[in-house]
Amino acid sequence: METKPLIYCLKTLLLLYSFIFWVTGVVLLSVGLWWKFMLGPYMLLISSGPSNGPYVLTGTGAAIVLFGLFGCFATCRGRPWMLKLYAAFLSLVFMTELIAGISGFVFRHEIKGTFLTTYSDAVMKYDGRDDRSLAVDGVQRRLHCCGVYNYTSWFSSVYFPVGGVPASCCVSYSDCSGADLKNATLAARKVYKQVRSFLTTAALPRRSAAVPIDLLTARCHILTD
Repeated sequence: METKPLIYCLKTLLLLYSFIFWVTGVVLLSVGLWWKFMLGPYMLLISSGPSNGPYVLTGTGAAIVLFGLFGCFATCRGRPWMLKLYAAFLSLVFMTELIAGISGFVFRHEIKGTFLTTYSDAVMKYDGRDDRSLAVDGVQRRLHCCGVYNYTSWFSSVYFPVGGVPASCCVSYSDCSGADLKNATLAARKVYKQVRSFLTTAALPRRSAAVPIDLLTARCHILTD
């Protein structure tokens, strides 16, 4: 009789943990879908090739959601084999996250270098029409940035002799003509001035085929004249 309250307490805690586990699966699933449909174009600036990250996140999230529901069912039913299977899955998830975290920490500098190389290449080969060029425009508009380190990065691009600095660098489109953007001196007064380039947070290398912890992000600070 004395063990019943203890068993009830343990079941309640396991149900609570299973629910939290299920919520994390929903979050991973949502992030994977958001990455696939909303961040797809920008991935061309983060990786030199197609990324499996969205599919890994979506698949992992879906598996966690299913096993989270299975854990709640196993707890309610109290079947030993179900609880053992659930415990084995939790152990597998823990080991995967541990390996992923260690890999992200070890290869963080390599990831940053890959991003800088890929983004610099996109700026140098910018033509205003292809997918990578449109992704560069999107980044500059959203983050109020211009170029890799600042607007002078565009001076050595193949696009500058033809179109000058891209219009996506302009602080105000109404006060930013094509002639201004082709003039290095005038363009300096019309575009954003980025003084701090990239902030890299923990992420996992693509070659480990693991789930990224955080996306590689960019931060811009604007100087006013």
